[in-house]
Amino acid sequence: MKKSHFLLGLLFFSIGAIQAQSYNNLWIPDTLSGTNFNLTIKDTFAQLTPGNQTITAGINGKFWGPTLFFNKGDTVHMNVLNKLNESTTLHWHGFHLPAVMDGGPHQLIPPGTIWKPYWKVTNNAATYWYHPHLHEMTEEQITKGIGGLIIVRDEVESALALPRTYGIDDIPLVLTDRDFNTQKQFVTVPYGDSMVVNGTLRAQYSVPGQVVRLRILNAAIERSYNIGFSDNRNFSIICSDGGLLNAPVSVNRYLLHAGERVEILVDFTGQTGQSFDLKAYNASLGNFVAGGENFPNGPFANYLGKKDFTMLHLNVTAQTAAPITAIPATLTSNVLLNAAEANITRILTLSDSTGVTNPPILGPNAFIINHKLFDIDHNEYQVPLGNTEIWEIRSTSGFGHPFHIHDVEFNILSINGAPPPAAQAGWKDVVFIPRQQTVRFIAKFDDYADIEHPFMYHCHISLHEDEGMMGQFVVTQPASSSLEAIKAENDIILFPNPASDRLFVSFSDPNMQAYYVRVTNTLGKSLYMLPEPQLSDGIDISLFPAGIYVLSITDQKSKKTFTRTFTKVRHNP
Repeated sequence: MKKSHFLLGLLFFSIGAIQAQSYNNLWIPDTLSGTNFNLTIKDTFAQLTPGNQTITAGINGKFWGPTLFFNKGDTVHMNVLNKLNESTTLHWHGFHLPAVMDGGPHQLIPPGTIWKPYWKVTNNAATYWYHPHLHEMTEEQITKGIGGLIIVRDEVESALALPRTYGIDDIPLVLTDRDFNTQKQFVTVPYGDSMVVNGTLRAQYSVPGQVVRLRILNAAIERSYNIGFSDNRNFSIICSDGGLLNAPVSVNRYLLHAGERVEILVDFTGQTGQSFDLKAYNASLGNFVAGGENFPNGPFANYLGKKDFTMLHLNVTAQTAAPITAIPATLTSNVLLNAAEANITRILTLSDSTGVTNPPILGPNAFIINHKLFDIDHNEYQVPLGNTEIWEIRSTSGFGHPFHIHDVEFNILSINGAPPPAAQAGWKDVVFIPRQQTVRFIAKFDDYADIEHPFMYHCHISLHEDEGMMGQFVVTQPASSSLEAIKAENDIILFPNPASDRLFVSFSDPNMQAYYVRVTNTLGKSLYMLPEPQLSDGIDISLFPAGIYVLSITDQKSKKTFTRTFTKVRHNP
């Protein structure tokens, strides 16, 4: 029984309810922009409760990492350094990019290693995020606080009269919950007793008396949040996971599931001096939606279960110098995919299984896809490059699951035979599959064929994903007789060798191209991981200590790996 955790959560919320001065000012994540991003993953501390340091992990020294700003059309280069004492990955959630750059379970980053993925940003303007995706460790590493937001800008969004001053009228909100033990340290559990927004307990924020944009991410391990305001006001949905809707959709509730994002506009014009609460109206949720259950004890017991609760206290202040005071009538003109052009309909099943012991299952059931637990060595589907596909997700499960697919954004065709609600009629990468219902969506798998590195699909409840509710597919290039085989005697040359700053690679066969480069020391410790590297400028080895190193390079077409040693010498000015 989680009695101590329950009491601690009750204490936090009782204090918050009784003493208005106990609100904590909402922290707004730092920002990084440009085309080159340095991200260091490491253990750190955060003062989440008064007078206490909670051991966390994070990006660039903070519990929860910086918000990255991308421009559509740019090629972004990521330098990810893992300074944890364990392996991790970093998945760019929602992005269309090569599988070898995706950051799923196959792109593992060992301790002390720099991983350097890059890709051209083709996604529409929207709110995305990055987070760990290490198989069977995702729940634990997300609990620690590893992750961050990504905001993509494009010409269509930039031409609209929308709030976009970060932290002023364009405010990021990362919703999650945490469980604390009596020492105020995190406990890795599906549901926490305490609501956390941007790493802040009992958060409050001042918003100007005008139209404000809230970019909301559900980063919870399991819980869904039925979003609304304490005065029951309407707000306008303008953007789903993968881009703007055609027009704003006015609602007074929006049910946001794990992994989903939504952008909303809220009009606070003329309300200066007033206060409101952003709430989760979860008391009305069904028992089979995450957060709608009320477990009195056991590993799923939590203070917030099946309750309405405040997520963020908002104080309305004076307008900014150039306020947005009107909500646009139209936003964009999405060209959605045509079901008549689909090459295939794939049918996937979500179901429950009992008696699973490997891996150990926390609850009474294992939740599974296509009647099997995840096998990292098995590709369920081979998707031909260029295919337009309908995926029909049929649930016989007793629980609802947010389903996420990597590589593509999709359009929902139907939810149990009915068209999707207007707020979900745009581009998505997470869709909720209600218990014992069927959801159909359509996606086009263009670009980025790779038979070696698969893309994932899974439930975005981290516990379910870790326990095996996941599958994978590869995108395949049509066979071509024009590709020349790489001959066994072909070779690579490293120069200069010894080298001080940069190491260059020469292929004996002009048809050869680097698919993957890995640099290790002589003890086998991984230092650099370079997917599909651009080698014309060489490999930067300037920060390596002097010594002998091993470079392994895999050819793009043949997937043959060559291994060579090189010597790093001190730079002579």
